[in-house]
Amino acid sequence: MTMIAKTPKPPYYAVVFTSIRTEGDLKYNEMADKMLELAKIQEGFLGVESARNELGITVSYWESLEAIKKWKSHAEHTEARDKGRSTWYKAFKVRICKVEHEYGFEK
Repeated sequence: MTMIAKTPKPPYYAVVFTSIRTEGDLKYNEMADKMLELAKIQEGFLGVESARNELGITVSYWESLEAIKKWKSHAEHTEARDKGRSTWYKAFKVRICKVEHEYGFEK
């Protein structure tokens, strides 16, 4: 089931990962699932939302910039990023944002 991440009252941080994939799976989905499960147990992780068509966008939410830095330096995440550059992505961009305000609607 698709869910909108339940985030705390701001401020917190969002990492926006936008990507264009290469052809074929090449074990991408397996690694993506592994990275999600690993991210969920990292200190400071708040949630994630993801969508993919021709363009993929994944937004992960974090308590602090320090938590984001620790996730970036995690050995298995580093391995996945290297594989992404060499095999899975034609292009990607990472943007780190401070969320200062949020609002929403839900039935």
